[in-house]
Amino acid sequence: MTLSPQEWQALWLSAKVAACATLLCLPPGIALSWLMARREFAGKALIDTLIQLPMVLPPVVPGYLLLLLFGTQGPIGGWLQQHFGIVLAFNWKGAVLASAVVAFPLMVQPVRLAFRMIDTRLERAANTLGAGRLDTFLSITLPLALPGIVAGAVLCFSRSLGEFGATMSFVGNIPGETRTLPLAIYSFTHVPDGEAAATRLVLLSIALALGALLASHAIARRAERRLGYHDPRGDTARARSR
Repeated sequence: MTLSPQEWQALWLSAKVAACATLLCLPPGIALSWLMARREFAGKALIDTLIQLPMVLPPVVPGYLLLLLFGTQGPIGGWLQQHFGIVLAFNWKGAVLASAVVAFPLMVQPVRLAFRMIDTRLERAANTLGAGRLDTFLSITLPLALPGIVAGAVLCFSRSLGEFGATMSFVGNIPGETRTLPLAIYSFTHVPDGEAAATRLVLLSIALALGALLASHAIARRAERRLGYHDPRGDTARARSR
């Protein structure tokens, strides 16, 4: 299955956008997941709703809102262009932002669950031994949440690879600049004799998604073994074999 230069271009751009979107989501995703898992405060339900909102909205809606806010005529986009010369609309940086917004809820869910499942007695024990809050978080909490963080990062990356609606609305379908894999598939289905190229990219997208999920499973299992986790079903099977 040989890819044309345009197809390689779309593949490389998709990988770059998805990787940057994942890196952009990681710090706020970890911080917000810890806050939602460990703290009770006024307005928590509203914040949780806002986090999950991109998952239930039509993808074109976040893209249109991003265009209103971060476009060159928008309040944030105009300010960024005027003071820093940063333009997000209709370039690959805007595709990163659109993908991050849509994929962010998928990162928060497993990371939040990972923080919630940690035995807080371990953290209290570290505090009694003189560790500060930051030291406890970095040395105890964060390593124990690593499997969930890995799962969230892979889900975010995979969702970013497949982002279509928000990207199309915010940055358009510009070859070499914003035409990621989904946009390239859409474009090839609308040109004569483009079915073969579209089929190749569809198969490639499926392979990338499967590879990412398998890698996530392998990395999470390895992290669990290093942290001393075990599968109770394995213990049951070994007990029965005896």
